Amino acid sequence: MTPKVVHRGPVICLNVTGVGEPGGAEHVSAIGALYAVASAMGGPAGPLEGRWWVEDTSRPPLEVPRDQWRWHLLLALPGMPEPGTAETAREQARASGAAVDRVQVVTFTEGECVELLHEGPYSEEKASLDVMEAFMAEHDLVPNGLHHEIYLTDFTDPQPRTMLRQPVAPLVG
Repeated sequence: MTPKVVHRGPVICLNVTGVGEPGGAEHVSAIGALYAVASAMGGPAGPLEGRWWVEDTSRPPLEVPRDQWRWHLLLALPGMPEPGTAETAREQARASGAAVDRVQVVTFTEGECVELLHEGPYSEEKASLDVMEAFMAEHDLVPNGLHHEIYLTDFTDPQPRTMLRQPVAPLVG
C-alpha cells in the first residue's frame, strides 16, 4: 500500500498518558481505565489509538527498550462532552477497579500527516514505517509530532490492521 498525505483537524478524546511496553501491565491498565470511563459515558466513538514517543534521542526509537516507550492512549469522542460528564463517568467507573482518575478529556490537532495502513503483526511495523520514511523523503517532508497508531482490530487479532500516521512539515533548507 502507498502512503498518502492527509489533513487531520482537532480531535476530542479520552486520554491516558503513561510509560511502558505495549501489552505490559501499565499499558493494559491504561486501556482498562479508558474503556471503563468510555463505557460509563455511553461508549467510545472510535477505535483505540496510541501516540508514541521516546525521551532517548541518542538512538532510533525502535532501538530504545520498550519499557521506556512513552504513550498517550486515546478513544475518540464524537464531540466535547457536556461539563461534568467525564467526572461523573469516572465516579461511575470507579467500582471497576480501573485507574479511572488517570483518564482525561483532551483535544489535539495533527495537521498534515502521512498515513499508511499496516496489515500484519505489530512486530513487522518497521517495514511499513520504512515505506513511510521513504515517502516523506521523496516529498521533502519531515516528522512534526508524535508517531500515531489507530488500532483497527483487537490486540488479540492474529492479523491486526493498524493505521500508521506521522504528522509532517515541509523540509526547510
